Amino acid sequence: MFKKLLLACVCAAVLISAGTGLWVWQGLKGLEKPVEFEEPLLFQVPQGASFTEVAGRLEDEGLVSDRLWLRLYGRLDPGQTRIKAGEYEFLDGMSPVDMIGIMVSGDTKHWYVQFIEGWTFQDMRAALANAERLQKLTGEWSSEKIMAAVGAEGEHPEGRFFPDTYAFTSTESDLDLLRRAFSRMESVLAEEWAAREDGLPYENPYEALIMASIVERETGAPEERDQVAGVFVRRLQKGMRLQTDPTVIYGMGDSYQGRIGRKDLRTYTPYNTYRINGLPPTPIALPGRESIHATLHPDDGDALYFVARGDGTHKFSRTLAEHQKAVREFQLNRREDYRSSVKQGGE
Repeated sequence: MFKKLLLACVCAAVLISAGTGLWVWQGLKGLEKPVEFEEPLLFQVPQGASFTEVAGRLEDEGLVSDRLWLRLYGRLDPGQTRIKAGEYEFLDGMSPVDMIGIMVSGDTKHWYVQFIEGWTFQDMRAALANAERLQKLTGEWSSEKIMAAVGAEGEHPEGRFFPDTYAFTSTESDLDLLRRAFSRMESVLAEEWAAREDGLPYENPYEALIMASIVERETGAPEERDQVAGVFVRRLQKGMRLQTDPTVIYGMGDSYQGRIGRKDLRTYTPYNTYRINGLPPTPIALPGRESIHATLHPDDGDALYFVARGDGTHKFSRTLAEHQKAVREFQLNRREDYRSSVKQGGE
């Protein structure tokens, strides 16, 4: 009788153990099943949040049936509990195991903001102010405070930030991006300056940056950048004024309404290169690497003038007489679809 009872107890224990094991196995396997989303889900892990807290939130969001299985999963593989703070994007078809994996790897959701070649510092600040998910620290700051914060106290901000597309996470601020863009411009300018051609009329990299910003604004046709730079370099070397409209427009500030007239060309500002000798005091826009490179490797032709054709490109001329003829052809009889360059409106 005792032997039968003992055998029954052993059989029951085996069955219970097997049943428990099957139940646990099924629960853990459930963590590998895809979860359906109608649209991507953003999931925030606060700084210092524990794995248990995150497991509870996943259950609350309906992403796992029971937090017990995640806690057990973490006990079996402690490395999977080392989640990192940040904002994560969960996509349709991801399993809970996939979600844990990206939180362990720190693969946070990224957003993007773009700074365009030819933009001004004011344009940049507007783009940062409109960037969703980006923490705003500098919205009310002065330009002087921003430059001090990026490590360039007392310097002018125009042209000092590299135009590019910058990725960021929800834990980053506009100041973080400004620092990255400033550092990138410093690096690019140093690289290009080190490889510059000999005999250029720039005393330092900053003067080259000023010229590059003018080249950037003068043409959007990539193949013309070195030609435009060549014209300006030769004019500087001969003591001729640059006489370039984008500098006039920049000096006009908010009073510019789309066109410049004779009065504007005659009005003195520190940026009016029809009135001043040499370069303006600061850049007038964000130059890209291509414009910086062209400025430091200008075309070696003999043109001293150019005028917009109206299709985004320019007619280059060697003499004033040739230039005046081109002006009559392209400026005095403008087509209805006239445009001075790819980047900006009419001159």
